[in-house]
Amino acid sequence: MNVPLADRLRPESIDDIVGQKHLLGHGKALRNIIESGQIPNLIFYGPSGVGKTTLARIIAGKSNIRMHKLNGTTASTADIKAVVEELDTLAAVNGVLLYLDEIQYFNKKQQQTLLEHIENGRITLIASTTENPYFYVYNAILSRSTVFEFKSVKPEEIKKAVIRAFEFLKQEKMLSINVDDNVISHISQTCGGDVRKAINAAELCVLATAPDKNGVLNITVDTAAQLSQHSTMRYDRAGDEHYDILSAFQKSMRGSDADAAIHYLARLLESGDLLSACRRLLVCACEDVGLAYPMVIPIVKAAVDSALQVGLPEARIPLANAVILVCNSPKSNSAYNAINAAIDDIKAGKTGPIPRQLQNMHYDGEDCEHKGQFYLYPHDYGYGWVSQQYLPDVLRDKVYYVPGNNKNEQAFKEYWKNVKQKRLNKKD
Repeated sequence: MNVPLADRLRPESIDDIVGQKHLLGHGKALRNIIESGQIPNLIFYGPSGVGKTTLARIIAGKSNIRMHKLNGTTASTADIKAVVEELDTLAAVNGVLLYLDEIQYFNKKQQQTLLEHIENGRITLIASTTENPYFYVYNAILSRSTVFEFKSVKPEEIKKAVIRAFEFLKQEKMLSINVDDNVISHISQTCGGDVRKAINAAELCVLATAPDKNGVLNITVDTAAQLSQHSTMRYDRAGDEHYDILSAFQKSMRGSDADAAIHYLARLLESGDLLSACRRLLVCACEDVGLAYPMVIPIVKAAVDSALQVGLPEARIPLANAVILVCNSPKSNSAYNAINAAIDDIKAGKTGPIPRQLQNMHYDGEDCEHKGQFYLYPHDYGYGWVSQQYLPDVLRDKVYYVPGNNKNEQAFKEYWKNVKQKRLNKKD
């Protein structure tokens, strides 16, 4: 069986793990827990290829407890029961350390199967997940576990693993390998913070390079680039990373940071997610620019229509224009706040009958004391405005719309202030 290099080269001690210094550096909480030998239930949360499984294996080796590994994508309730049945045998006299990878794929019932044994200490659970455990892990298990978040590994840390990988391959294959310094930097930069991916990329470079006449493998950056032609950034349309990128995209536009917004647009487009980019762009134009520059809405709509018509990769051009326009436009969320406040009142039951003068009814019942609609047609009055009640009685003086502090809305505000003042000072 062809075992990937990342597994053949898996670290055997905490000090061999690259990255995660915030957890495993000397004096850090998780390292101290591991070195104490008293292992509690742990949940490791973070992207793939950053050391979660490796650390679980190291913990099992230090704790002298029998380890079982299950994967949430393939394991069943029967697999959990098989682990539980072993608790009463000599093989598990000190209990069992269960490493449950991808716990987010276990449903509530499967997670509950473990609960009793976690609580009495017969099973020590180390679970890992690439998704937010507070959304995917059963609360009763969370309350009995400590969550540690693993981070993507920085390129300067990954370089150590890539160098070690090439040295290992030299010895394992007994080859003369000459590696361009730029190769190590390229792999470290393009692996998306995934150590496993970086190590396996080093092995691919060796396999993809033919020896020269002297039997030397000269690995070039061109070879490394060919093996990573497509971006290796992390992206999962059904996972947290998807929503993190979308959130960062919209918040960067709202924050008027064109460089950041273009970066996140590029990440969305490189992943092929054109529709999400267009949707967030349209929302941001209406929600965050809005009445401060109303023309941004049809302009962005036209850019989105163009992008959807031409498709990728050309779609990046109209979208980049629209994103930069949104970033540099004045901002106002007055309309957004107004509709939210109105909806809140509707949900709270604050509606009331529509004022008689606004109803689409031109006759009155016999029980009506004051017959007549009494609607005042604004165009019959100067400046196209006349004072009359529009909101229901229960909300008569309610204010939903507060003009934003920008030139456009302040001009509106001043205009209507003057109109109303002139009309109220004049008798019809």
